[in-house]
Amino acid sequence: MPPARNLTTLSRRTLLGAALGASCVAPARGSAAERIAVVDWAMLETLLAIGIVPVAATELVQFGKIALEPPLPPSVADLGLRGSPNFEMLRLSNPDLIVSSPWFAWAKESLERVAPVASYSVYEPGRPPYAPAEQVTRALGERLGRQQQAQAAIEISAQELERARARLTGKAAHPIFLINLGDARHFRVFGPDSMFGDVLQRLGLENAWPRPTSYGATAPIPLEALAEVPHAAIVIVSPVPPDAQGTLATSALWKAIPAVRDRRVAIIPSANPFGALPAARRFARLLTEALLAPGARSDG
Repeated sequence: MPPARNLTTLSRRTLLGAALGASCVAPARGSAAERIAVVDWAMLETLLAIGIVPVAATELVQFGKIALEPPLPPSVADLGLRGSPNFEMLRLSNPDLIVSSPWFAWAKESLERVAPVASYSVYEPGRPPYAPAEQVTRALGERLGRQQQAQAAIEISAQELERARARLTGKAAHPIFLINLGDARHFRVFGPDSMFGDVLQRLGLENAWPRPTSYGATAPIPLEALAEVPHAAIVIVSPVPPDAQGTLATSALWKAIPAVRDRRVAIIPSANPFGALPAARRFARLLTEALLAPGARSDG
């Protein structure tokens, strides 16, 4: 009889293999029926946008709650947290290629023990990410034999942003703070080097945050900073922490902020703050709908 330790290992591997399900049987198809795993959410969005379903990706439950688009096929195996991918599950998914980003440089050697790694960069400090997201879409399309699909994704995104810009022309005179609430007293703000901030400017709107950010957002910032631009509007990107919802309703500090007092605040559904072109499209659509909603006070 083999040692109990080996039986435990075998049992765990059996369970992990079962969890992979159909993703191990029906490989995603790239240029040559490649099985592709992905550890970065921006890359995951991009693969889905060009019609490639990876065999495995990270933190899928959270992706479904925050990113929402593109829809995630059930065949994709979950590799666990982005900050600590499950390498055993990754090996079991048997990828031919792992798509990554510089944020996972710390794991590069471990990933390369499983399969070749292709790393692409969308986010860098101080650099607006929309154009790099287009470049990454094109590069993945070329590598995986999906050039036409990649070009279509780029054109669809550009057209959707242009339509949103046309709808907003003359409708939003105030600069806008783009924020996530961390708690009832702090927020993180999205600057020009965030996808949200880049899209904001591409829609012809002004970002009210006057200082540099790094890798897209700066946090934590006290709520009173929102009063520094009295004529600004505030757009809150969900989710809003439950404790913040209750506290802000009665907070004298929150109510004293000019944008709050004058009802220039909108809350939009969640979008992936570190996504690619699909996140840009979703954010543009949600922001436009919020600013043009009946009763919205965006033109002052």
